[in-house]
Amino acid sequence: MAALRATLHVATLAAGARRALLGREGSLAGNCLAHRCLWDKLHSGPRVGSVPTFDWFFGYEEAQGFLLPLLQEAPAAYPLRVLDVGCGTSSLCTGLYTKCPIPVDVLGVDFSPVAVAHMNSLLEGGQDQIPLYPGHPASRLQFIQADAQNLEPVAPSGSFQLVLDKGTWDAVARGGLPGAYQLLSECLRVLSPRGTLIQFSDEDPDVRLPCLEQGSQGWTVTVQELGPFRGIPYFAYLVQVSH
Repeated sequence: MAALRATLHVATLAAGARRALLGREGSLAGNCLAHRCLWDKLHSGPRVGSVPTFDWFFGYEEAQGFLLPLLQEAPAAYPLRVLDVGCGTSSLCTGLYTKCPIPVDVLGVDFSPVAVAHMNSLLEGGQDQIPLYPGHPASRLQFIQADAQNLEPVAPSGSFQLVLDKGTWDAVARGGLPGAYQLLSECLRVLSPRGTLIQFSDEDPDVRLPCLEQGSQGWTVTVQELGPFRGIPYFAYLVQVSH
């Protein structure tokens, strides 16, 4: 059964995201999700209605009940530094910045210059949008173009209390597990000594957990089920230092 679910996961996207992808770019769903050109095309496409962001799996509204308690329990830092790898045009970064009552310093990185330009424009009030204002006066938000498999130019080792990966492992793994393990290695490198990496995915634990345990030896890997959101169950995979 695990092998069957793994095959199905590699062959498809989460239902909502897959429908959006097919609706925007037709045959793009058959291409490798690890290729930047695909994401540039996707992020250049028309947006549904007046919604300025596009979320794979789910957005900040669904994740906040899970994230806020973790932020409250995070190691003392002011503000808490949060990194979202492969942020795309998701509402995760903007939601943390505008709605989190805890001071956060959020950095969203993506290898698509189109996505980064869109989010920076949104932050500054472009595209007929109201500029974004922080939920806490000390909160900050920045978007930078960077490859999540090589964060050295933007993220020193041990610099973030929380690293978020919403579907980025899933996309990178479509190009092969070595790339996904490199992504994982970089995420763990930039974590502070008591920090937490969270991977959000629809991939079953019996598929994802062995990969994470192999790629993060010496760390503790746990999983929590989220949702279902729009009828689809999701999982939060937490990687933390072993005590």
